[in-house]
Amino acid sequence: MKILVNGERREVASTTLDAALVELGYSAALVATAVDGDFVPASARGICRLDENSAIEILAPMKGG
Repeated sequence: MKILVNGERREVASTTLDAALVELGYSAALVATAVDGDFVPASARGICRLDENSAIEILAPMKGG
């Protein structure tokens, strides 16, 4: 299915947010996520279902000082 990831159109087979993160290469990364503008905590990613054209925001913490 086609979804938007940080504004970029991507194709994924996954139907849940946690599986999509693995498929997109974020499995080991510490990230914050939102789907269609709503924050999704890590504990809820497994039950957060994705639909065609879902918009996912994936934010990684910045390092530096």
